[in-house]
Order: sequence, then structure tokens, then C-alpha cells
Amino acid sequence: MQKRRTQSSTTRGGRSGGGRSGGGRSTGGRGGREGGSSRDRERGDRGPRVFRKKVCRFCSEKGARIDYKDMELVPKFLTEKGKIIPRRITGNCSKHQRALARAVKRSRHSALIAFQLE
Repeated sequence: MQKRRTQSSTTRGGRSGGGRSGGGRSTGGRGGREGGSSRDRERGDRGPRVFRKKVCRFCSEKGARIDYKDMELVPKFLTEKGKIIPRRITGNCSKHQRALARAVKRSRHSALIAFQLE
């Protein structure tokens, strides 16, 4: 036996378009500004943005090693709060990003780096 619903979700409470749709706002997209996106206006007549491929610095420099005791290298991959900077920002390959995360965790555990910076 199936239960029968008496009201549909669109007629409940006299509202239409339930959920998180915005409830009748006529501005398209985010931000609420009319016209093109702000990125189009910022670039002007310089043309489209060209991104350079980020290269893993540990793969390109064969002599570079990741060591948890190296206090010049490890803090470069931490934010001001002490979080590990993600791979998409640093450009490291996944192999070296994992090794770097391991080195950061080891240096935190051995009290070379604080767990949380302020």
C-alpha cells in the first residue's frame, strides 16, 4: 500500500518555487550586479587571461629533497594560520605533495613547527 499525498510541494503554503532558488529574484547569476561579469570589465582590452602551467619544484630541481628538519623549506608551504597550502596553488605533483604533508606533520609532532599559528 502506498500513501497518498494531498498537497504537492509547490502549492503548500501558497508559495511557488520552493527550496533555495532565491524566491523571485530577477537578477541572474551571483552578486546581484547587472551586465557582464566583473572579470570581463577588469580585463578590458588586454584579451583573455593566459595561465602558465605550474611545475613541481621538486621534480624540476633534482637535488631538492623534502626533509622535515629543513626549516627554510617546510614553512614556505604553510599558510599564516599553519595550514598546508594545497597542491593546486603550490603546483607540486601528488607524489611530492604527499611527502611534503608528511614532512609538515613530522615537524609539527617533533615541535619544530607550531600546530596552529596566530
